[in-house]
Amino acid sequence: MPCYTVTVATGSQWFAGTDDYIYVTLVGTERCSERTLLDKALYNDFERGAVDSYDVRAGEDLGEIVLVKVQKRKFWVDDDWYCRYITVKTPAGDYVEFPCFRWLVDDKEVVLRDGRAFLPQDDRTSLVKQHRQKELELRRKTYRWKEWQPGFPMSIDANRHKDLPRDIQFDSEKGVDFVLNYTKAIENLFMNKFIRNFQSSWSDFADFERIFVRIKNTISEYVMKHWKEDFMFGYQFLNGCNPVVIEKCTKLPDKLPVTNEMVSVCLERGLTLEEEIQAGNVYIVDYEILDGIKSNSTDPCTLQYIAAPLCLLYKNLQNKIMPIAIQLNQIPGEDNPIFLPTDAEYDWLLAKIWVRSADFQYHQNITHLLRTHLISEMFAIAMFRQLPAVHPVYKLLIPHIRFTIAINTKAREQLICECGIFDKANATGGGGHIQLIQKAVKTLKFRSLCFPDSIEARGVHRKQDLPTYFYRDDGLKVWEVTQSFVSDVLHLYYKDDDAVEEDEEIQAFVKDVHNFGMQDFESCEFPKSVKTLEELTEYLTIIVFTASAQHAAVNFGQYDWCSWIPNAPSTMRRPPPDQKGLADVNLIVDSLPDRGRSSWHLGAVWALSQYQENELFLGMYPDEHFIEKPVKAAMERFRRKLVEISASIKRRNEGKKLPYYNMSPDKIPNSVAV
Repeated sequence: MPCYTVTVATGSQWFAGTDDYIYVTLVGTERCSERTLLDKALYNDFERGAVDSYDVRAGEDLGEIVLVKVQKRKFWVDDDWYCRYITVKTPAGDYVEFPCFRWLVDDKEVVLRDGRAFLPQDDRTSLVKQHRQKELELRRKTYRWKEWQPGFPMSIDANRHKDLPRDIQFDSEKGVDFVLNYTKAIENLFMNKFIRNFQSSWSDFADFERIFVRIKNTISEYVMKHWKEDFMFGYQFLNGCNPVVIEKCTKLPDKLPVTNEMVSVCLERGLTLEEEIQAGNVYIVDYEILDGIKSNSTDPCTLQYIAAPLCLLYKNLQNKIMPIAIQLNQIPGEDNPIFLPTDAEYDWLLAKIWVRSADFQYHQNITHLLRTHLISEMFAIAMFRQLPAVHPVYKLLIPHIRFTIAINTKAREQLICECGIFDKANATGGGGHIQLIQKAVKTLKFRSLCFPDSIEARGVHRKQDLPTYFYRDDGLKVWEVTQSFVSDVLHLYYKDDDAVEEDEEIQAFVKDVHNFGMQDFESCEFPKSVKTLEELTEYLTIIVFTASAQHAAVNFGQYDWCSWIPNAPSTMRRPPPDQKGLADVNLIVDSLPDRGRSSWHLGAVWALSQYQENELFLGMYPDEHFIEKPVKAAMERFRRKLVEISASIKRRNEGKKLPYYNMSPDKIPNSVAV
């Protein structure tokens, strides 16, 4: 009787092992084996991290092994099992690999395809075609679209983390509970005493150090010492948490009536303001999207305020970006003065604080939540619904959507929900964040997710114009090597553009993103199909880059730049000033977040900036969904290029008081998971 050796690898995460009965059936091109119980007498099978081998005998030769059916049956109580992979050694001595990387729950059968990747048009036998179709039918029932809020990109149909399919839940050691984490952060930072006096103001700026002293680092401490300086204010538009809003000013907007007389003292080249604009030395930041957003009113005892400022910036002779004019609301007038560096010290400082607060709202809601978290989840759901595990694009994308749906579900459950943590500290809490994202979706364009395009659209792509724009420089390098890697993999499976058009699963994936994920919002200009290999390469690069590099750039620096609360106020408790000459230290301190909101804010930016244990960084693919050697070679080339970029960034950062490392590949996790 032919004997096949079946080797089974159990995952190493917590509770991956099982005491349940495990059965396999080998499916060959000629016939199937009997369902066989994998069991060794007096041997504890399927322990966490174990690799076990078993003999499966067949009456006759099965032919080429194309599928393995795996079934778990309850022994005593339900005991989930995580299977990493199964290999089958044939009587002829050949090895066939069957990647799994899935949880087996209840008594449901899982059918595994061998590890080679195939496009749908390359499958020839009815057996594998049927398996492919059944897998997608089950996935579409399991991964359903849901509109969490009107006008949002669609999300997963699950109200709680525990309602998610087991395969996309957090591992036990990776579990995230926002309330627990933030409470733990507050305790670790000795902020409980400030929470008790929730609504009381701080005494002065130095008073903020009382919650800051235990958690300083190189950048945050530098921010604390220099936050009042114009250079620090301008630098953050290039390399801070939100380096995506600065634009080249090619024409002064009518709503910002800055005159040459107002700013001439700030201009260092002997040119007029108009001439400086024509020379490309003037930049602008406009928070118009915040205009009309409802401020947080969840606490009737504390009024909170939002402004929609405009800020004019100037590149001086030292190539530093300096603010030269700030208007705190969109409509010019006597009650909306233009603040200048030549104004009284506290008038100018308060105006800058208002811009920093507006930037915080924009960053948290649009740059971070919408444009990385929600967009990545949308791509992930469409992938599960339309691409089977055998598809090369599924294998390419799966490491980059790891835990994304789980973290977003947790956020909807605890963070951005009604009465969630977001409401405790932020001016856009209490529904303003919903309103803001709805507005932002209407202006979101697919091309803006393409990193080189987004840089060029803002007119900040020339290195000679902004030589210290490290976010741009590092991001372009990571984009280039990511795009090269994606292209290398795709060219192994698509022989030409016709193969892309013929791939009905890829076309369904792109269509699902457009029609359901983006709810057919034509204004967003998401493609409905991809026709060429070049288009598909860019589309997938956008997905990988958004989930990895872009998220890292706008997430992990939050503690660095936002922990010194006057530099990034989560809310303001006094209205924007409507005239000059009234600001003093007391007005500024009374405008900043009170003790309780400061504590929640600090706990939040600390928790969100933490890397997870056993983090998988860009280029790390321990789960071998691909088994082909050419793909593994492409992965190795990708890793080498990433290492070179990390090394060059490290060299550049040496000796810098403000090192920039948020786009360094060795600090970029593969996916949105925190």
